[in-house]
Amino acid sequence: MFYTYILQSNKNDQLYIGYTSDLKRRINEHNQGLNFSTKRYMPWTLIYYEACTEESDAKRRERYLKNYTG
Repeated sequence: MFYTYILQSNKNDQLYIGYTSDLKRRINEHNQGLNFSTKRYMPWTLIYYEACTEESDAKRRERYLKNYTG
């Protein structure tokens, strides 16, 4: 499975949108400061996710959500 997810910063309410094949691991990476673009805004809370069977579907959904129309 592939997951499209939205995290919210507990520090300033900023949102982060991404996709991954291992949701639990990825959230832990964000909260351990292993991602350069999200490190400053830790800690993060998962506020939304959806599962896809195909990676291309998860990527497409991520792009849609990152777009201003999403």
